[in-house]
Amino acid sequence: MMTRREALKTTALAAAACAAAQLLNAQTAPMPTGPFKLPPLPYAFDALEPHIDARTMEIHHDKHHAAYVANLNKAVEDYPALGAKSIEDLMRNLDTVPEQIRAAVRNQGGGHLNHSLFWQMMKKDGGGEPKGELAGAIDKRFGSFSAFKESLTKAAVGQFGSGWTWLTLEGKALKLEPSGNQETPWSAGRPVLLGGCLGARLLLQIPEPPRRLRGRMVQRD
Repeated sequence: MMTRREALKTTALAAAACAAAQLLNAQTAPMPTGPFKLPPLPYAFDALEPHIDARTMEIHHDKHHAAYVANLNKAVEDYPALGAKSIEDLMRNLDTVPEQIRAAVRNQGGGHLNHSLFWQMMKKDGGGEPKGELAGAIDKRFGSFSAFKESLTKAAVGQFGSGWTWLTLEGKALKLEPSGNQETPWSAGRPVLLGGCLGARLLLQIPEPPRRLRGRMVQRD
């Protein structure tokens, strides 16, 4: 079965779009301290070039993702029992989080979990069509891999504003679902197989690879 690390090449394109849009507002953030940790990238900053350049990856991981982790730790600092949970368990059980911090945990914890999953969905020289069990499940649900990519793109560009589009598992069936901002399917108990971040939908609609992004939006004539 295809692992999340063997994600589609289009995921890198979505990552470029997301990183470019959010880098416009990126601010320096200290490395977070507390129960939740910033996971290291599973590859070098420049591993995804020319799709995403090293500087974009560095800022998006070390500043943007780190800020989610720092803010989550701040939200739970008076609740050690919450800090003892895994991020997956925390997001699956938001109804057990005190109401006064629930919104912060949903937003900051969702950002942390979504990005932690996202880094694992890409790798150097990755992409390609799935094989084995996942390939069969995609064919059964969408008709073909090409039809799946069309459905994924349609769901992604149809998402208003910032957010994500995920391939999830609902029971034993595959499901495509968008989520706004830092909402995550984990909160509804649906495991994520792969997905992409949608900060700048224009780039998702460009058939050829975008120019390298260096902390700025890239538009084509």
